[in-house]
Amino acid sequence: MDFCSIGSGSSGNCIFAGSDQTGVLIDAGLTGKRIREGVEQLGRKPEELAGIVVTHEHIDHVCGLGVLARKYHIPIYATEPTIRRIRQIKSLGKIEESLFRAIRPDEELALGDLRIRPFRISHDAACPVGYRVTDGNNSVAVATDMGCYDEYIVEALSGLDGILLEANHDINMVQVGPYPWPLKQRILGERGHLSNEHCGRLLSEILHDQLKTILLGHLSQDNNYPPLALATVDSEITMADNPYRGDDFPIAVAPRDTCSKCWHF
Repeated sequence: MDFCSIGSGSSGNCIFAGSDQTGVLIDAGLTGKRIREGVEQLGRKPEELAGIVVTHEHIDHVCGLGVLARKYHIPIYATEPTIRRIRQIKSLGKIEESLFRAIRPDEELALGDLRIRPFRISHDAACPVGYRVTDGNNSVAVATDMGCYDEYIVEALSGLDGILLEANHDINMVQVGPYPWPLKQRILGERGHLSNEHCGRLLSEILHDQLKTILLGHLSQDNNYPPLALATVDSEITMADNPYRGDDFPIAVAPRDTCSKCWHF
């Protein structure tokens, strides 16, 4: 199983996951050119992708969708409410109806030798989901854009080999920053984004000896910075009621403008 962030941040998100035979993108929130270059950097071809699975319709997750669909005819998988919203985004241009494939949370999708489970997340979008991807031997997951988590999320993220998890903001930076109050409420609310602190607490509930890599993703450009996210997550793990310390695991921040390291499990 290969796992790589092509780009992740408040301005755009695209993640690659795949076996030797089958590759998928989780979101396409970068330019088509950047996504193509990222996929080719992994030694893959965009036209050979089995699909793009979309978490939700916000533009930082779909802005490259139209270009990729038109150029490479890649199927697009998303919940039906998300598909309806995507069709309304004029900046994406026309996308062939036949490329859209509706999925449902907790109903497993088979693409080649990959099995993909969408799971519900709490965010201010039509019907947002995260994704867990397995090739039958190893599993990875992407979970961003969620204002809170519960036991359902903990279960969906259990037993992974790799994860990209949201560490969007520092709570204090949001509170004292220049954003208008309604936007602050949105970010900090239960349908907003996961803070550094809550990212660390969620990780503390899913850590296990076989977890091989942790990527912190979807960092805010205005309300966070990588060393702070890493230090906060490390501290939360170390202080939690579990047998681990933060430095027991390889934790890195997914770059905003370049590909991360590609992990092979």
